[in-house]
Amino acid sequence: MSSGGLADALLQACLRRGIMLATAESCTGGMIIAALTDIAGSSAVVDRGFITYSNEAKMQMLGVSAATLEAHGAVSRETAIEMAGGALARSRAALTLSVTGIAGPGGGSVQKPVGLVWFGLALAGQPPVAERQVFEDKGRDFIRRETVRHALGFGLRALDKGLGSQVAN
Repeated sequence: MSSGGLADALLQACLRRGIMLATAESCTGGMIIAALTDIAGSSAVVDRGFITYSNEAKMQMLGVSAATLEAHGAVSRETAIEMAGGALARSRAALTLSVTGIAGPGGGSVQKPVGLVWFGLALAGQPPVAERQVFEDKGRDFIRRETVRHALGFGLRALDKGLGSQVAN
């Protein structure tokens, strides 16, 4: 399904449940919230988007701990979870999506290659979860577009099936 179709499906799923959503984005720089707000009527569901490209922004806007960033780095399961949890605590949303990754062309390493993205998700009343994806390095635009698509699908799966065993930790 296209990003637009996934965005619409996620908005409809939130609308049916009467919940709002928010995003916390690093490597996508606001592309997820843009995909959602491109759709007319999204204001009934979308609360806000946090664009936290720098570590300082992650700490100041989302409450990601300096200790987490020091120990695990910005592109990590731990940071994605803290980003999603921070967005939940700092918004009116009941569902938050976070992304932190390496879109390239530089910045990758053996342990954290270009294309690595960590996705976080927080749903009110449940502990945040994360999943890891490594996209093929077909360029920065490709990685960012695939990250948007995957994040929207992650949110939709969480609402359709619930958290826990359905979502990779």
